[in-house]
Amino acid sequence: MRLVASDVDGTIMGHDGVITTRTRNAFAAVREAGIQVVFVTGRPPRWLGPLAEQLGHDGTVICSNGAVVWDMAGGVLVSADALLREQVLRLRGVIEELHPEAGFAAECVNGLRVEESFIKAHAGSRLAELEFAPLAESLGAEDRVVKFLAVSPVLSAEEFHALVVEAVGPLAHVTHSDARFSLLEISAPGITKAHTLERYAASLGIDASEVVAFGDMPNDVQMLAWAGEGYAMTGGHPEALASTSFRAPSLADDGVAQVLESKLGGIRVRTAGASGDMPITASMGGEA
Repeated sequence: MRLVASDVDGTIMGHDGVITTRTRNAFAAVREAGIQVVFVTGRPPRWLGPLAEQLGHDGTVICSNGAVVWDMAGGVLVSADALLREQVLRLRGVIEELHPEAGFAAECVNGLRVEESFIKAHAGSRLAELEFAPLAESLGAEDRVVKFLAVSPVLSAEEFHALVVEAVGPLAHVTHSDARFSLLEISAPGITKAHTLERYAASLGIDASEVVAFGDMPNDVQMLAWAGEGYAMTGGHPEALASTSFRAPSLADDGVAQVLESKLGGIRVRTAGASGDMPITASMGGEA
């Protein structure tokens, strides 16, 4: 284990926005052991505060489902794989024709652009205070859209995804990650958490076999399948669970912390094995 890559929401943080003391301590121990840590999230950079405030993370974060690499220490953008205005408007047209009730928004490098349809369809969210305008008006030629958002007020996320992904085809990558809303998250073709994590690991000279990853939703599927040990959270989305044979206990049971504690124990045993130290804890392996 040379790199730990973890999703945030539903994996180490619940809806209350709290990361438990046990999980904070586990990540601190990972760093103390000289192991790299990167968080891989669907969140945009402006929502990364809890990672700094609760975990003291000042390294790299892969944001927006792999579309953005963000340097926490400097608070600066490292790279962005984005959709252009014309691509977004084309995708919007395809989806609206399929599902006229859909609402739309665009997460840009420099902020969020929201249509009134998105606010209405995304009932219960905290968007009512935002200014809204049609994307055709609010998006400029220079805007880089790292995540195009489409929400359905009537379909389930799975139904909406199945409808859109077939029609969109090679134009973009479509996923979802919010159990509370039927919200599609659409990125440039080929851009996933796994794509950017692989590139980041390679920059450190780290192979997939040396990566331990954690996630719970469909936007984590490729990452969990790519990592040497990709742990799906118990109670996570069926697609995440189907993507890997490794299981972590649930978020409520500090599942990520449990796995990391176990693996760190194994590292200490192997390092000190010549002196006859006994195992601290058994390693968690894959489940069929």
